Amino acid sequence: MTDATHDGLPDALPPFAELVLDLTERIPPGRVMTYGDVAEYLGQGGPRQVGRVMALYGGAVPWWRVIRADGRLLPGHEHRALAHYGEEGTPLRELADPPRVDLRRARWDGGESSPKPPHGRD
Repeated sequence: MTDATHDGLPDALPPFAELVLDLTERIPPGRVMTYGDVAEYLGQGGPRQVGRVMALYGGAVPWWRVIRADGRLLPGHEHRALAHYGEEGTPLRELADPPRVDLRRARWDGGESSPKPPHGRD
């Protein structure tokens, strides 16, 4: 017997995927971490490995809170991400075209004492 479900997917997530998804769920609304930030915080993997986890398993967590290092929105999901950022008050770089997350103001370091960013755009 294998560890696959009837859909051919594994019953359990790989341990690294569980860590990435757990951390993603802890990122406060209005805040973000880059793929590299997540890997650094976890002390394993790298941005590409985090991106792969998010691509395969990230649909059930607030995926829009894990972003590229340049603040650009996930290609193909820009409108959905912008809607979430608007609801959460995630700071955006207003002059950027296309829009980008303002990492200076929105980046979360994983600490409980990270202050909530100001609402809205620059």
